[in-house]
Amino acid sequence: MDIIKTLAQELQIRTGQAESAVKLIDEGNTIPFIARYRKEATGSLNDEVLRQLSERLNYLRNLEDKNSR
Repeated sequence: MDIIKTLAQELQIRTGQAESAVKLIDEGNTIPFIARYRKEATGSLNDEVLRQLSERLNYLRNLEDKNSR
């Protein structure tokens, strides 16, 4: 499963936006920080979309882990 592509389709954002947001989240940045200070990287995704992306990312990764066991 391509999680980035899935997130982009579900949230109706560009793949590049999803990829950048996931990278920033994985680096430990908070959603408010990303929404305020990393607009250039995410294509100005707002905190609501970023929060949805983060929650869905967590869900999809957990699902992938369960399926790989």
